[in-house]
Amino acid sequence: MRVLHLITNMLASGGAEVMLLRLARASAEDRPIIVSLMDVSDRHQALVAEYGLDVRSLNARSTAGLLGAGMKLGRIIRDESPDAVMCWLYHAMIVGQLGAWHSRLDVPVYWNVRQSLDDIGSLSASTRMALRLTRLLSSRPAGIVFNSRRALDLHRSYGYRNQNCIVIPNGFDPVPHAPVGHVTPTVFGIAGRLHRQKDYGTFFAAAAQVHRAHPDARFIAAGAGLTPDSDAVRHMLDAAGLPADAVELRGNVSDMVGFYRDIDCLVLSSRTEGFPNVVAEAMSLGKPVISTDVGDAAAIVEDTGFIVPASDPPALAEAMKRMVSIDPSRYAAMSRAARQRIESTYSLQHVAARYRAFLCETARDRCGMAAGAAQNPAA
Repeated sequence: MRVLHLITNMLASGGAEVMLLRLARASAEDRPIIVSLMDVSDRHQALVAEYGLDVRSLNARSTAGLLGAGMKLGRIIRDESPDAVMCWLYHAMIVGQLGAWHSRLDVPVYWNVRQSLDDIGSLSASTRMALRLTRLLSSRPAGIVFNSRRALDLHRSYGYRNQNCIVIPNGFDPVPHAPVGHVTPTVFGIAGRLHRQKDYGTFFAAAAQVHRAHPDARFIAAGAGLTPDSDAVRHMLDAAGLPADAVELRGNVSDMVGFYRDIDCLVLSSRTEGFPNVVAEAMSLGKPVISTDVGDAAAIVEDTGFIVPASDPPALAEAMKRMVSIDPSRYAAMSRAARQRIESTYSLQHVAARYRAFLCETARDRCGMAAGAAQNPAA
């Protein structure tokens, strides 16, 4: 089954972009097409070249550009005649519906929702507008994939109306095992772009409390905008009272495996998420996680880490202090349990099979015999 994947942007290395590339690589034999509304970063261009994938950019950078992108997408759909169009993120969902209409082909359009709605106020104005439009259009797609149960429930409460919805979590490649040492965890890492949704103010405030109680504790922050020359970051550090020499600001990181190996514990301080990739990635490398109770973070972590309320610096600080004080043998057991949970529940092979089965079940006439073959792996 050949799928055209439409995504809002491929400049960042967020959860949606990373999962799309993983899924496309896992189904490379079906020759998937990736179309970015806005642009594609050099890093992603290198990855798709390595995987032999077909990636294109519509260069839409304004509202008018998005309208024109619908016509451009329609021409691509006509030329390539994919079996399905999968739209990742809200803006792409809108343009995907327009593109299918412009193509004048009877191609099923699917949506892929990567965002929970724990805190709509943390979303940008543009994203909130696109969210409202997708609510009005939500009965039109052939089906909607949500990457977390929380996202499905909250979108239904928000007003999404579609009879063909499914939850398919993110999938992960197996990672070579590193020895789990009996150590005292003192290095806490956080990864994600500098955005109010990620709530770095809460993280830095909690980190300051931990540092006052445990001066040997250190913190590493990776993501776009998290650099020493950022006025916003400096303001948050000053407000929190966290010494600059206690936190390493790495900015954009291409070697995420290296980042995870440099930390003892991952922290997620977000106000809203869907399926937070960084949580499962860290766990796959044996790093316990402390996360706010957003999206499906609690379901991913279960008893291998700690879950705290969102926007609560004292609660986040207490969880980090608890981790610092943990017995080294207990830390080693948590590390092993975290890794085993990802390997047993979120393998990329299983997730890719579920995607194929869902699309083939809905677009049975386009899949032919592939539909029946795809059902067993997804059971």
